[in-house]
Amino acid sequence: MTILDEIIAQKRIEVAQRQAETPRSALEQMPDFKRPTLSARDAVQDFRSTGIIAEFKRRSPSKGLINGTADVATTTRGYVQAGAAVLSVLTDEPFFGGTPADLQAARAANPGTPILRKDFIVDTYQLLEAKAWGADLVLLIAACLTPDEVSTLSMQAQDLGLQVLLEVHDEGELDRSLTHTVDLVGVNNRNLKTFETSVETSLRLVERIPDTFAKITESGLHDAQTMRTLFRAGFDGFLIGEAFMKTTDPAAALATLIHQYTLTSAVPI
Repeated sequence: MTILDEIIAQKRIEVAQRQAETPRSALEQMPDFKRPTLSARDAVQDFRSTGIIAEFKRRSPSKGLINGTADVATTTRGYVQAGAAVLSVLTDEPFFGGTPADLQAARAANPGTPILRKDFIVDTYQLLEAKAWGADLVLLIAACLTPDEVSTLSMQAQDLGLQVLLEVHDEGELDRSLTHTVDLVGVNNRNLKTFETSVETSLRLVERIPDTFAKITESGLHDAQTMRTLFRAGFDGFLIGEAFMKTTDPAAALATLIHQYTLTSAVPI
């Protein structure tokens, strides 16, 4: 069993438990459920945007503890002040140390910024949770969903007013999972078997993604030169978390990267 298999098996148990504790009707009564959602796609594609989706992540299966002391409200507010276009907040607790309260705190601290609920979505119930907790965008990972599941979940998300980021790791996942009901396509540069990262994955796949979708590159992004290379290749946005969270001041790390990116770049941001 791979780590992804383990995560998904645990996630199905977790979702069933939460549904038993909190019915769908209760989620629909939460204040943020009726909040108009913000467009993450517009935020990354705006010509004035950095395109950066800045992530709050405490730990990961591959790296272990990354940052156990950062406050989610302070960090995400700092990200926005530094220039993040979109926020990403982990809500998986067993493997990533995230909680629903993290997303809710980020929402309260950043009312005008689109937020991605970063989790392993396997059930439509989780879409209702995302909406109720204040998310604008959800992640669908092609590696752990069938094409039919991607289609069903993305259509339900759109019905709720949520946008969808479809994450792929290779050509096969992209070709079989891409559907018109997703808004952004993310290429994850991390190999799920070895956990090694290579931006060559993004450079190889970018031309296969139609321009009707916002194009996001994920994982292994640590320096301005790599970001410029990927932008020129056709990417609209960059999902970055570990590079910031492993520092003592994630927001300052983001500000430094943006400064380096814009200093010698022709990108109009």
